[in-house]
Amino acid sequence: MLIERDRSCLLIVDVQEKLVPAMAEPAAVIRNAGILMQAAARLAIPLLVSEQYPQGLGATVPELRPLAPDSARVAKLSFSCATDPTLRQRIAAAQRPLIVIAGVEAHVCVLQSALGLRQAGYESVVVADAISSRTPANREAALDRLRENGIEVATTEMVVFEWLGQAGTPEFKELSRLIK
Repeated sequence: MLIERDRSCLLIVDVQEKLVPAMAEPAAVIRNAGILMQAAARLAIPLLVSEQYPQGLGATVPELRPLAPDSARVAKLSFSCATDPTLRQRIAAAQRPLIVIAGVEAHVCVLQSALGLRQAGYESVVVADAISSRTPANREAALDRLRENGIEVATTEMVVFEWLGQAGTPEFKELSRLIK
């Protein structure tokens, strides 16, 4: 399956102030989620950002907050974004059948969101270099389970270049700088 921009919605899951520091390789998640968010903004791809119990876990990390307008951020209590009524409504309203997912924790909220969205009839792509868990073993187990359940796994560069589709455009020149 090609990750086409006109079919995509970007979902950033729980990249929050008190949660991210406990993750393995948090800087990579922040960096790559930021690249995806900037690409989505430039290419007019709808963006949703979930925040798991923000009263306790804090808001989206400061590095990503400027890339996520308040209207894109949704507080939740469910681990799965697919079972949160507000997120489900927002995803449906975007009218995009392909949900590109990044965030934390890979083996909890990311996994449950991807599986739940697939069960709800959406295609999901999880961005492997933009997800993490507290332990690498949990992240790897999540990736294995996602693949076993038919969820596509890609990298940040795969997603951005598939969204772009071709070189030589103003979008390509702008977004390829983010990758370097």
